[in-house]
Order: sequence, then C-alpha cells, then structure tokens
Amino acid sequence: MKRLTTFKYLCWTLLLLLAACENDPRILPADYYAVRFTNTGITLKESYAETIRIEVHNAGKAADKDLTITYRVSGSAREGVDYTIVGDERSVTIPAGEYFGYIDVNLIDNANNILRSQNVVFTLSRVDSDDLTVGQGQGAIGKTFTLSIQDDCILGGPYTGSTGTFSIPTEGISITSTDCITYTVSNWNINYFSPPYEYSLTFTDNNDNTIEIPEQDSDAGKIKGTGVVDPVTRKIKIVLTLLEVLDTNKNPITVTFTLTPVL
Repeated sequence: MKRLTTFKYLCWTLLLLLAACENDPRILPADYYAVRFTNTGITLKESYAETIRIEVHNAGKAADKDLTITYRVSGSAREGVDYTIVGDERSVTIPAGEYFGYIDVNLIDNANNILRSQNVVFTLSRVDSDDLTVGQGQGAIGKTFTLSIQDDCILGGPYTGSTGTFSIPTEGISITSTDCITYTVSNWNINYFSPPYEYSLTFTDNNDNTIEIPEQDSDAGKIKGTGVVDPVTRKIKIVLTLLEVLDTNKNPITVTFTLTPVL
C-alpha cells in the first residue's frame, strides 16, 4: 500500500511539472536572431591554391527576401598583394529562403623566403532587415572573422608530379619547410611502384636554382639525387638514384620526374 501511495505521488508531481512547462513559454531574446560568421577564423599558408569560402549565416528564421550584409575589412595583410576578394563589393548576400552566404577570398603566393604572418579581419557592419541583429547576443558573437595568412617558402606549397610530357600528373604532392633551406617532398613515388604508396624525401635548396638530395633512407631503400629549379615557373626537375633498386646489370636505377606548383 505504501508503494502505491508513493507511485501516485510521483505521478502527480510529474503532471504538475508538465503543466508548469506548458504555462511557461520560452521567449527567445530579440538579439538571438542575427546574422553572424559561422566560425571565428582560419589560418592558411599563402601557397594555399583554392578559393577560401568564408561562411556568413542567418541564425534566425529564413527570410522571404534576399538579405544583404555589409562588412568592413582591416588587418595587416594587403589587398591585391597578399589576397584578393572575389567580386568585392564589401557585401554578402543570403538568398531568400536560405541561411548561408559566402565571402570568397583567394590568396596570392608572393613567397620570398621571409617567414612571417599577417591577417585579414572581416567585420560585419549591418544587415538590411529590422528583424536581425549583427552578431549574436550581447557579446555580438560571430561579428568578426580573422583570416591569418602564413608566409611560405619560395619552393613550398602544393604540387603535381609527372614523369613525362604525356603522363597523367600525380596530384596531392606538397613541399614544406620551416627554414626555407631544407624542404620535404611528401611523395616522389609517381607511378614507379605498385601499390602507389607515398614516399617522401628531403632536399636542400642551394640558392642557385639547384637542389641537392643527400643520401637518405626511403621506403624504396637508400636514395640520393639532384634537381634543377626553373626560376620563372618554379617547376622542379629531379633526378633521383635508387641506390638499392638494381637493374639487370646490378646498377642502381635512376628515375626522373618533374614537380609543378599548383597555382
């Protein structure tokens, strides 16, 4: 009998709580409905070749007309020198019935072996709707977006690799460096071995349009080689000796390939 009474008490308590919820409607504050940047920022190297899409979104109800949001640009990076804004009108549009608009930015690879960083700060200014604020909440969350641009070395960045004029280029190769002297190639296995595992190598820039690949261990055994850099196109022609891969005469095999920067 005691258990039954306890059960009834719990049921009545639950019903009272549900009734209280029904009589306590949640009213969102007016500044909850806002236009804002989806993210706070991003950091990329200047050699990043793809268009950067900075997302602005309507954090409210979908509008029945196009929303136009104006913005300001500031920061240490130089427009036209370090970056460009596609169709720059200092405004972004969110089409009617949708929630997102985009600012498209392209980086300019002006690598000069001076490693530093600069930034572009986008600040939303106003939106042509009385129902929306700029930035969300009292802290105006999402009102600014910072694009940080890291300088890259002259030979750094994304590349494709090919073994000849008519060969299909191997994509997704990158060259990186922390001092613009010693570089790492992410993959030199351009259709030489199957399966096509990625083999890396390290080289040194001689600062005279040549490179040196010192003897080093590789997934294909010990390797060494040399290379020539075209100062205009930045293409790198590499002659690589595979010291432990021998031909029928028991001589080390030499492979030649070209790395072409992705612009």
